[in-house]
Amino acid sequence: MITPSQISLTKVLSEEEWIARKKAHEHRVDELIGDYLKARSAHKKQPVMDFLFEYYAFRPSALRRWSPGIGIGLEVSEPSELPELSELVIEDSIAFLDPTLFPEKRIKSTRWILEMLQNTRDKKPMFGCFGMHEWAMVYKAEKPRHDQVPLRMEPEELAEFVESRPLVCTHFDAYRFFTPEAVPMNKFELSRQDFANTEQPGCIHSNMDLYKWAHKLYPWIGSDLILEAFELACEARTIDMMASPYDLQEHGLEPIKIETEEGRLEYLQHQEAIFEKGKPVREELIGEIMNLNDLVIKIINKLALKLNQL
Repeated sequence: MITPSQISLTKVLSEEEWIARKKAHEHRVDELIGDYLKARSAHKKQPVMDFLFEYYAFRPSALRRWSPGIGIGLEVSEPSELPELSELVIEDSIAFLDPTLFPEKRIKSTRWILEMLQNTRDKKPMFGCFGMHEWAMVYKAEKPRHDQVPLRMEPEELAEFVESRPLVCTHFDAYRFFTPEAVPMNKFELSRQDFANTEQPGCIHSNMDLYKWAHKLYPWIGSDLILEAFELACEARTIDMMASPYDLQEHGLEPIKIETEEGRLEYLQHQEAIFEKGKPVREELIGEIMNLNDLVIKIINKLALKLNQL
């Protein structure tokens, strides 16, 4: 069994401190999504939260379950208070995530995420899209993707507006939902293979996706950071929907009318604010993944050396 000293824990939290952090995390999640979960149980739709839990496929129960993240030790006298994580082990009265339990098959994808985030961070942000991706998804569509929600304008008027504006989407996971008629109108030809090279930090979806990249590495990425990324994603998705062609006033979302000069200016201000809020989240996530990657590789190499010496 690996010991805390062997993995060089960066910090050890007292039992009082980590229990307080765990409870604060759970309370914050309950505040954020409690009403949503009640509405969902009553089969009521919510365009922001539905997207975050269905598209990103990270369960509310997982978001609520606190993890310290890799390299953080927890002083333990009462193990029953620990979060229920199979990767959490206890040695010398210290609980920690055991890096030997990190799936070796995930090392390559973890490196890809790290390199993509670093590459995105180092690019100059672009702010000229004005949220047109949602409009390109319903352009000349026989049936809009969210057909249970009314559009703000007639299809002919909507098509005329889309044709009057440049499409400059840089995010493949938005672009792949464009209608066939809208795809050739985009300035950039995007692909899954080139995803890491076309991402740029001004994109609202790129900042929203920080939540995806963080929760994909749960529980190795700390839940405090995952929750921070979730809150950023909530804000980004809200702006995304307000600037869309859908009429969401029933859900309390007043439209950002990007079909007007004033609306485009309003969208730009929100997009720049989300970019600024995303910078420290992206930087912290990069740091945690670097630490995870280094620690896992270090332990794997140590174990391999021991096996060779037997």
